[in-house]
Amino acid sequence: MSRRGFVRIVSRIFPPEAGAAPLRLGGVADAVARSGARVEVITTTVPPGAAGEDEAHDVRRIPVVRDKDGYVKGYVSYLSFDIPAFVRQLVGPRPGIVLVEPPPTTAALTRIACAVRAVPYVAYAPDVWSEAARAFAPGIVVAALRAMESFGYRGARRVIAISDDVAATARGMGARRVDVVPNGIDTDVFTVDGPEIDAVRRDELGIGDAPYVVYAGTASQWQGAGIFVEALARVRDDVPHHLVFLGKGSEWDSIGEASYRLGIADRVHMLGTVPPAEAAAWTRGAAASAVSLRPGVGYDFAYPTKILSSLACGTPVLYAGPGPAVSDIRAADLGWACDYDADALAQVWRGVSQRDATQRQRVREWVETHRSLRASATRVAEILRDAASGE
Repeated sequence: MSRRGFVRIVSRIFPPEAGAAPLRLGGVADAVARSGARVEVITTTVPPGAAGEDEAHDVRRIPVVRDKDGYVKGYVSYLSFDIPAFVRQLVGPRPGIVLVEPPPTTAALTRIACAVRAVPYVAYAPDVWSEAARAFAPGIVVAALRAMESFGYRGARRVIAISDDVAATARGMGARRVDVVPNGIDTDVFTVDGPEIDAVRRDELGIGDAPYVVYAGTASQWQGAGIFVEALARVRDDVPHHLVFLGKGSEWDSIGEASYRLGIADRVHMLGTVPPAEAAAWTRGAAASAVSLRPGVGYDFAYPTKILSSLACGTPVLYAGPGPAVSDIRAADLGWACDYDADALAQVWRGVSQRDATQRQRVREWVETHRSLRASATRVAEILRDAASGE
């Protein structure tokens, strides 16, 4: 196989790790392999609790420093991956093209490694790290992060952004050519047809036959998922729903504490990280999926993948926050959307009701038409092929 038919993916996250980014990158690896190219992935060792390893591709895993929640998070953790990955890129087989995922430290070192070996690379831009850092980091840190981010974009033959807003920011940082490829969802895993959580498990948790709303994914300061506990406390006497949290994140403990403080711990269930198939089962049976974005912390442009996984299961979305998802939810009747405000969320929550099979199939079809992972990953594979050919 020619060097152009060899694609390397460099990312600190990859399946079977849970989350939107691993699913996206796993989809890209599958699409590249379907095109007939060889795929090598440089990533981290499988985190505790993840089920199995990806056997479909040549995956080189590096032991890393993880935080207490199991994330590769913070610059000590990032560098524990970046430096060995940099060495692997210098001494490993020479690919035709490299796809690099943030953080900016990974992209910066990948640019250097690719320059040494005269290999082009494509930078993925799922978000803008320096913009998000403005909410909590000192100005000097934000400036350094922006410089590093710009360095990674300027050296890339192509940059893949997940939205027009991210693309505009990347161009402003010096990216030469930017392609917009929105995130998709794996419609083979997240389906309308499939198992739901059984009655025994529901009884164990104290849910029984009551309807529930599920929050599936990271619960950090950027999502602000605690707003759903606050809203449920306001409508506890008006709605029958329980609230199920799947995942982990920096606000995980505070969400559980809030449920006790507000007197609704019997209706809030914190289950931790589960495999995608189990998350899909919880989602299928839910009255709605809870999704939020805290405004003003650098992610106002984001389109949470939680929305897509929910809709693929035929489950409407209960959304609080800013961003482009709001117009889709309202225009296509994909659920309920409001500002990031507990009172506003409580008000729309009163209107949440279980939808029938026809309505569930309709929201599923919207995802298949607009946001399937296979379609978006195939487009990324085409960009990688073109970039390897000098286009």
